[in-house]
Amino acid sequence: MIEFFIARRYLKSKHTVNYISIISFISTLGITIGVAALIVVLSVFNGFGSLVKSILINFDPHIRISVVSDSAYIYINELEKELSSNAVISSFSPFVEGKAILLNKKSYEVFNLKGISDYNNKENGIGSAVVSGEFDLDSGSGNDKLIISFPIALRLSTRVGDKISATSFNNIEKSFFSLSLPRNNLFEVNAIFETNNKDYDNSYVFTSLKSAQKFLGMGQKISGYEIILKDINNSEDVKNNLEAKFGDNIFSIKTWYDLHSDLYSVMLIERWAAYIILCLIIAVATFNILGSLSMSVIEKKKDIGLLRTMGTTEKSILRIFMFEGLLIGAIGTISGVILGIIICYMQIEFNFYPLDPMKYIINYMPVEIRISDIIAISFMSMFLSTIAALYPAKRAAKTSIVDSIKWE
Repeated sequence: MIEFFIARRYLKSKHTVNYISIISFISTLGITIGVAALIVVLSVFNGFGSLVKSILINFDPHIRISVVSDSAYIYINELEKELSSNAVISSFSPFVEGKAILLNKKSYEVFNLKGISDYNNKENGIGSAVVSGEFDLDSGSGNDKLIISFPIALRLSTRVGDKISATSFNNIEKSFFSLSLPRNNLFEVNAIFETNNKDYDNSYVFTSLKSAQKFLGMGQKISGYEIILKDINNSEDVKNNLEAKFGDNIFSIKTWYDLHSDLYSVMLIERWAAYIILCLIIAVATFNILGSLSMSVIEKKKDIGLLRTMGTTEKSILRIFMFEGLLIGAIGTISGVILGIIICYMQIEFNFYPLDPMKYIINYMPVEIRISDIIAISFMSMFLSTIAALYPAKRAAKTSIVDSIKWE
């Protein structure tokens, strides 16, 4: 294509360094820095987002079904059949949850006591986070077993093998009306876990399902079901199907996203804010393209007139200067993509920007490169370059032939 050939010659034919060439170089450099910065920043956001998601999903179910009405127990058997027959569900287990007060010597704390299934939580979830003791909730003929977090163990000054007293809010309520002291249950600390998830580490203690039902005075009732899917991406579909079948008045159905929707929403807003703000760097660089091309049109005014007298159309002149602007944008974009990927790769392989593990739960800056981000950034860069090149190109196409060559 002759227009592309001429545009490339215009871009390469500057044998001496002049003001226009300096502006063109600054434009290319600005786009390169902007694109590289966007790739690096978004990759860091991706890394932190994936890290937070993996930490939460390791201990949260993909879907949690909670009982919100007494009439829900009528549909428990039907719900279990529905869950058992769903091919995308890997496993599901009942749970019981309620408030409890733990007492050890002169220390006491209020926590959420959660009764869980030993089988479904041994290989993942809390079972995989045990740092001391064994994950075994079978009370046998002895005391009921309790699993607590490391921060709670420090606050209660307890360790594996110790026995601590506990009372539920239900017992306190009964003792208040009966004018008697609340009855305490004795639990044996069987394991200590640490998840790096403050929601669990600071708020939850775990025991077996039967122990929790007895302790909370729930009989055979349960608080709901926790579901693990074969593919987490099916969570919304499963939720919608269950809500369509049972409604949302008797069961509260939440996906892994709903359980921490505020956190995920803030992370998404931050990511978009970073993308928009850093796009301004590219926008400023593309304004330099507008300036350099406008001055190039003035400098090449005689060439434009000669090309027009030789039969070149206005559209061809417009394409020449559009191609020149796009070449500057393409060089800057490609250079920025390469630079950004190199920086991310160096962080992944060599961890040249470490984090203090005493302050953070990890000792490195997490980075995750996504092809979709590179495509979106490249598209935005080339779009802004096209917009910047459009006005000078149109101005070149409208150049008067007589005015261009009348002094030649």
